[in-house]
Amino acid sequence: MSDPFFILIIVAIIAVVIVLMLGLGGFAGGGAFNKANSNKLMRYRIIAQFIAVLLIVAYVYFIKE
Repeated sequence: MSDPFFILIIVAIIAVVIVLMLGLGGFAGGGAFNKANSNKLMRYRIIAQFIAVLLIVAYVYFIKE
């Protein structure tokens, strides 16, 4: 668990969860915040998920060797 690469993956996953919760909270609340930020938050979540998946795949690849 002290592997820095593994810790980076955990941080990336936590970032995805935070952006997801912000998006869901804005969607549930509606109003001006949702109108102004919903698409932006969705894009950030997709980018964060992409990075997290790439890190996980790279970790699995390098751990196998």
